Amino acid sequence: MTALYRQYDRAGLDVQYNARATVPDITPIIRAYADESRAARQSLPCALDVPYGPHADELLDIFPAASGTAPATGAPVFVFIHGGYWRLLSKDDSSSMAPAFTQAGAVVVAVNYSLAPAVTLDRIVDQNRRALAWVHAHIARHGGDPRRIHVCGSSAGGHLAGMLLTGGWHADYGVPEDVVRGAAPLSGLFDLQPLVHTHINEWMRLSEEDAIRNSPALQPPGMGCPLIVSYGETETAEFKRQSDDYLAAWQARGHPGQYVAMPGTNHFDIVLTLNDPASPLTCAILAQMGLRPPSTTHRQP
Repeated sequence: MTALYRQYDRAGLDVQYNARATVPDITPIIRAYADESRAARQSLPCALDVPYGPHADELLDIFPAASGTAPATGAPVFVFIHGGYWRLLSKDDSSSMAPAFTQAGAVVVAVNYSLAPAVTLDRIVDQNRRALAWVHAHIARHGGDPRRIHVCGSSAGGHLAGMLLTGGWHADYGVPEDVVRGAAPLSGLFDLQPLVHTHINEWMRLSEEDAIRNSPALQPPGMGCPLIVSYGETETAEFKRQSDDYLAAWQARGHPGQYVAMPGTNHFDIVLTLNDPASPLTCAILAQMGLRPPSTTHRQP
């Protein structure tokens, strides 16, 4: 066996980074993403397909905070970035948590971006940074506070959230270095070097340089903010290690961070727990945003 990354050869890496193989059938979970997101769009006030850039893929869905829950200065903003190994899903699958979060007093923004292999990872990272810049510049029109933007993403979306936490890019996009005030990457990928040696590179087409340039763990750190990491109980050792190592490095820089355990979840259905006000993950993220779960949220008369 020739180790390519840590103790793993090519076959071992393929096992470790094959998230789909950790569940018996992904189909009902992906269907739930779409169904619950559709229900949110149909039942809640929202602004759909709001462009943040010129490309047809560069769109946002925005869900204002529930009436009576937002302070006069604007509500905290929850920006969600979907996963799908950078090649699947869209914003249409990414607002299942909007009922719980808007009822708790947050504005929810679901981000759309172009997918590989049609575009490079550099392009996807750029799109998410431009989406964040748009939110910072315009979210006040939707009742959000641009000084209280929190980002969350799952899997590939966790990676993209991590790329929003790196330093050195903010001036080019016209945002302050502290534009992200809290983050919750779920099942994130923070060091992409092992992916170069896996089946994932069949569609990502990453060189070693591409992987390093787009690895949050290997890039200069930003200002830091409160961080939550979590992952499914049944995830592979490498997915868990990536989050554990990222959190440890974050805390070593003096930034606040915590791990939230989610027993009984997997790589995919952990996202669906965000619409459960009793979920430890939902409670932790709302607390990070200065909010309480809907059942205990104070309502203004």
